[in-house]
Amino acid sequence: WRQLADIAWGETRSYGELGIASGRASAGRAVGGAVGANPIPIILPCHRVLASNNKITGYSGGNGIPTKVWLLEHEGIEATR
Repeated sequence: WRQLADIAWGETRSYGELGIASGRASAGRAVGGAVGANPIPIILPCHRVLASNNKITGYSGGNGIPTKVWLLEHEGIEATR
């Protein structure tokens, strides 16, 4: 979650990139599980985490993916649905 907090406004990371940054290059799926369990998704900006192909994946905050899409668009981030 520390890695999530470091993702700046208007920037994104992939699950794999966060795994690599944690020191575990193969931890992309584990990162996905941790991101999905984020109890404070607005404070720790998990909406900024996308698949490696820039595709929008699940989101646990608000109304799910529509909320994630709105947050990304609000920050000017283009992603694939």
